[in-house]
Amino acid sequence: METITQILEQFGVTWPKFIAQTILFIVVYWFLNKFAFGPIVEVLAERRRRIAEAQDNAEKIKGQLAESEARYNEVLAKADAEAKSLIDEARQSAEAVREKRVQEAIGEAEGVIRKAHESIEQDRRKMEAEVKAAMIGLVAATTSKVTGKILTTDDQKRLNDETIKEIAA
Repeated sequence: METITQILEQFGVTWPKFIAQTILFIVVYWFLNKFAFGPIVEVLAERRRRIAEAQDNAEKIKGQLAESEARYNEVLAKADAEAKSLIDEARQSAEAVREKRVQEAIGEAEGVIRKAHESIEQDRRKMEAEVKAAMIGLVAATTSKVTGKILTTDDQKRLNDETIKEIAA
């Protein structure tokens, strides 16, 4: 032990100072540990826990974001498909309506043409009747002037019938 004492004396260590410094070191260590290191360690532990929670939450948020993006793309694709379907349906409906309108227009045009033909036919018959009546009157007037006598009703009827037969032939 004397060797140790000599070595310590060469470095300027004396037992009373060494013991006092050791006690002071223990008191300062206990004080720092209780009032400084403990709270700092607790704050650091709390900080590590919060960082770990934040990282877990970030991972959860990334997962939710990816899931939301997938749902968004799915909904977008579905909406696109529905829009295309509605557009196709509208085109088909428009084509059907157009075709129906065309058929109605054709039908109306045919009806107008038919009515025009009927009207023309009626007008033609009316004109024929008027021409026949005028011709009969002319034939009767001409015959009475040529023969120089007044025709009786029976003569006029007979001449009318003969004229009608000749005109019809």
